Amino acid sequence: MARPPPDVFFDTDGGGSSPTAEEEEEDGRGSDRLSSSQPAEEPARQWRDVFWLFVFVVHLLAFGFVLFLLGMNRFGEVDRLKIDRFTNITNAASAAGGGDAPSPELTEKFWPMYGVAGAVGTALAWAWLALGSRTGLMMKVSVHILTTYLAVISVLCFWGEHFFWGVAFAVGAVLQFLYVMSVLDRFPFTMLVLQKSVKMVRDLPEVMRVAYAFLFIMLCWMALWSFGVSGIIASSMNDSITWWLLVIFSVSLFWIGAVLCNTVHVIVSGMVFLVLIHGDRSSASMPPKPLLKSLRFAVTTSFGSICYGSLFTAAIRTLRWEIRGIRSKIGSNECLLCCVDFLFHLVETLVRFFNKYAYVQIAVNGKGFNHSARDAWELFQSTGIEALVAYDCSGAVLLMGIILGGLVTGTCSGVWTWFRKSEEVLMVGSTAILMGMVLVGLAVVVVESAVTSIYICYAEDPSLIQRWDAEFFDQMSEALHQRLQYRSARARHILMSSRFDQRSDTPSF
Repeated sequence: MARPPPDVFFDTDGGGSSPTAEEEEEDGRGSDRLSSSQPAEEPARQWRDVFWLFVFVVHLLAFGFVLFLLGMNRFGEVDRLKIDRFTNITNAASAAGGGDAPSPELTEKFWPMYGVAGAVGTALAWAWLALGSRTGLMMKVSVHILTTYLAVISVLCFWGEHFFWGVAFAVGAVLQFLYVMSVLDRFPFTMLVLQKSVKMVRDLPEVMRVAYAFLFIMLCWMALWSFGVSGIIASSMNDSITWWLLVIFSVSLFWIGAVLCNTVHVIVSGMVFLVLIHGDRSSASMPPKPLLKSLRFAVTTSFGSICYGSLFTAAIRTLRWEIRGIRSKIGSNECLLCCVDFLFHLVETLVRFFNKYAYVQIAVNGKGFNHSARDAWELFQSTGIEALVAYDCSGAVLLMGIILGGLVTGTCSGVWTWFRKSEEVLMVGSTAILMGMVLVGLAVVVVESAVTSIYICYAEDPSLIQRWDAEFFDQMSEALHQRLQYRSARARHILMSSRFDQRSDTPSF
């Protein structure tokens, strides 16, 4: 018997009494069901993870102010704000000892190079959003070209005698190749899920407009960020201090970009969830102005949860994909398998509290991030959908597209830098890669939001997917049945092997 779908944005006013806020907190899933009655009024949502909202806002203001100062200090004239006396201590000592002081540069020499990065990243993001019918082809190209692209960049770095970066890109190419080989059999199902997700978001033009709006917001912040970073590169600080500052401000840009991406994730997830529950966006049962309500919740009461989750989720997901790929190809090496299993169970524990499916729960129920992540994972575990989620590689495929977009952006910006000031090509190129990844990520997250919503809906009530696309429902059900059979057979094999080993170790008398 199918479970009724969860309540979205509204309380119900059926004959029974409504659950209290305390009961909702104690049993999140139990109070999140949608009755057949029409929604009466919008429930009041509590602010979640307010501490992380405060940290993010303070970080945004502080870093924005520092970036403005660092950019202005070298804009138009050298040391306009007299900051160099605090930053060029090591260079002054070097000059006093007989060394050559670096020649002064200006912010505007490097700022246009980041303008190229912003333009290329925006063009790639637009391509992901606008070329809906070709999105599947772009995903396939990303999977097959990324390894080659990383290898080529590695060779160029070695040719330019940048050995650290050459080794880093070479290792990335090897890991990418090994991962693709380990999950090659999963790609047909993964592409099926991604194609259906693209179909879903293409039928919702309003969510595409949200992505464009957040892309514009990100570009505005990048204009300030690149202005400050250009001032850092143009400054008279030595390379080690400059690199450390670039790392710090790159982490800041990554967090801000992740927050904007996950805000779009929450908005789109709320909208997709509503469409699946009500059967169609034009259904009479759809609540009024659903996109505006989803947007309002995402940027107010749930924004702290988004800021919190954005710090850790991406890193944990990437580590989990790599460990899963290695674990599936280890074979009979028991020592290595034991080490990888330890890391695997550690990461699985973290995934329980930090996973991308939490954003769907945040959009639907307005819970805190850890509570949402735990509820989503328990839902998958209790219904067996976790086997299908683990088999699907859609997140990894989309990440490959993001990385490829970043590399293309960094290459374009780096080539121009090579002709203007070749000694700074690594600083400009590496930070431009991050800019491109963030911009393309804002476009790709629209598809990822649909993927996560589809899985949550399938776990909550499979009939929702069946009503939306009966053929896709049959394909998902068949894939789930095969994965559960595979896991069952694997568990029996491991159990029999352990019993055989115990018998072999028992001495005979």
